[in-house]
Amino acid sequence: MEILDILLSTILLRPYVFVLLGLYLVAGSLQLGLKRIVAFTILAYFIAFISEYTSTRIGIPYGLYHYTGETHGKELFISNVPFMDSLSYSFLGYFSYSLALLIVSPVTRKGWRFELSHPPWYSKKVLFLSAILFVLQDVLIDPVSLRGSKWFLGQIYYYPVEGIYFGVTLSNFLGWFLVGLVIIYSFQKLDNKMGWTREFAGNALMGPVLYFLNMVFILSVTFYINEYLIGMISLSIFSALIILTILKVRRALSVGINS
Repeated sequence: MEILDILLSTILLRPYVFVLLGLYLVAGSLQLGLKRIVAFTILAYFIAFISEYTSTRIGIPYGLYHYTGETHGKELFISNVPFMDSLSYSFLGYFSYSLALLIVSPVTRKGWRFELSHPPWYSKKVLFLSAILFVLQDVLIDPVSLRGSKWFLGQIYYYPVEGIYFGVTLSNFLGWFLVGLVIIYSFQKLDNKMGWTREFAGNALMGPVLYFLNMVFILSVTFYINEYLIGMISLSIFSALIILTILKVRRALSVGINS
C-alpha cells in the first residue's frame, strides 16, 4: 500500500510528465513498434539514472549538482534521484531521435500520413544529430528547472557552484550530449542486433510534433516566470528548429502534390 500511495502521489505531483510519457509511448509504438519502444525506455532510464547517480556524487558527466530532497515522501525516489527525472530521458531521447530521423531521411506522404523512406536507423549522422537535439532540449529546460521555486516544479536541485548559462554549468550541457550519444548508440546497436527495424518505418511526424510541444510548454513556463532573456534565447532555438522541420515537411508535401 505504501508503494501504491507513493506512485499515486508521484502522478499527482508530476502530471505533465505522465502526459508526455503517455504520448511518447503511443508515438513510439506507432513509429518503432512496441518491442523497440520498451527497449528504448529501459535503456534510456538506466543510462540516465547511472549518469545522475554519479553526477550527484562525483560530478561525472554533468558536473556536480545535488537534489534538495524537498519532494521526498511526495514522489518516488531511487536512492537520491527522483524516478520521474531519470524516466524523462526516455521521451526526451525519443523525441530527439525521431526528429533527427525526419531531418535526414527521405519522407513520403500518403494522404496525411508521412512516412520515412529507408531511414538510416544506424547512421552516425542520426546519432550525432540526435545528441545535439537532445542537448538543445536541455538548453531550454534546465534554466527553467533551476528556477523551479517560481512555478509548480519546486526547487528540486541546485548547483554548488553557479554556472555561466543562467546558473547552469557548461559541463551540464556536455554531459547531456554524451548521455544522448550513449542512449541512441546503445539503442542503435541493440536494434540492429535484434533486427527490429524490418517491422516499422512510418508515422514520421508524431515524435517531432511532441519534441516541439514539449518546447512550447517550457517556453510558456519561461515567460510565465518572467525570465524574458532566457525566453528570447530559447525562442530563437525553437524557431530555427521548427523552420527547418517545416521546410522538410513542405518538400514532402510538394512531392506528394506533384506526383
